[in-house]
Amino acid sequence: MVPLRSTLRTLMPPAIALALILAAWEAYSRLALGGVPGGERLLPAPTRIVGALFGNAGILAPHTWQTLLETAIGFALALLLGFSFAVLIDLSPLLRGAIYPLLVVSQTIPLLAIAPLMVLWFGFGLLPKVLIVALVCFFPIVVAGADGFRSTDPELVRLFRTFGAGKWAIFRYVRFPGALPSLFSGVRIAITYSVIGAVWGEYVGAQWGLGIFMQRAQHSYQVALVFAAILVISALSIGLFVLVSLAERLAIPWYFASRKTRDFQTVVEPPTLSIRAQERPATESVLGGKNT
Repeated sequence: MVPLRSTLRTLMPPAIALALILAAWEAYSRLALGGVPGGERLLPAPTRIVGALFGNAGILAPHTWQTLLETAIGFALALLLGFSFAVLIDLSPLLRGAIYPLLVVSQTIPLLAIAPLMVLWFGFGLLPKVLIVALVCFFPIVVAGADGFRSTDPELVRLFRTFGAGKWAIFRYVRFPGALPSLFSGVRIAITYSVIGAVWGEYVGAQWGLGIFMQRAQHSYQVALVFAAILVISALSIGLFVLVSLAERLAIPWYFASRKTRDFQTVVEPPTLSIRAQERPATESVLGGKNT
């Protein structure tokens, strides 16, 4: 019951703010732009966007599936390569010094400039979109994983070595579990960008996908369909983020249990300490014979 109330208290403020924004948008579109020729078409009301979404669900479905397929394959590739590079960087200081700076420099290259090259090299099929998604997701995964491995408790590693554990056993039982919270943080960041990466690739050149659907709707001045596609993209990103969060809770339940314990101690201990701090002068004064 308590977690439910806490969740409701957390969700209520943004839900109320979103409802107010949508209500103001609806009123502005219908009342202010309703008398302007073509005004309501340029900024359609939220109700019209939802109507366009459900009215064109059959057309949007194959485009959504194509974008989701590109996202899933590209993200899986980025997860595999990112985790592998994180392990290599952790095992070899030489590789860390050689690869890590290059990874940072690679983030200064705009992916919007790389997307046309991908289409030029690999055509209009699935491969260039998958590669763009992998490039978008690769950096946060490898950086978070490498930082997670570096944050391993050295005392715990020495303890395992004292009991005769080898490198593989230490990696399996100490370094890998210890790096999972940081790794999942990078995965959560990457998954939110993955759908956008697929849409970028589709914008440059594709036959199917939400990116090319938005482009065609924009060229035909069907703004409501553009907003409908944006709504689908947002729903996909949120859904994938929730799935990753659920996977994190299933994979490392001990981490969330320990965090709840720390939060509970943070809430409980300060009043206890303050009470003790208040009682100490009175006790000292009684023992010392001073007046309080």
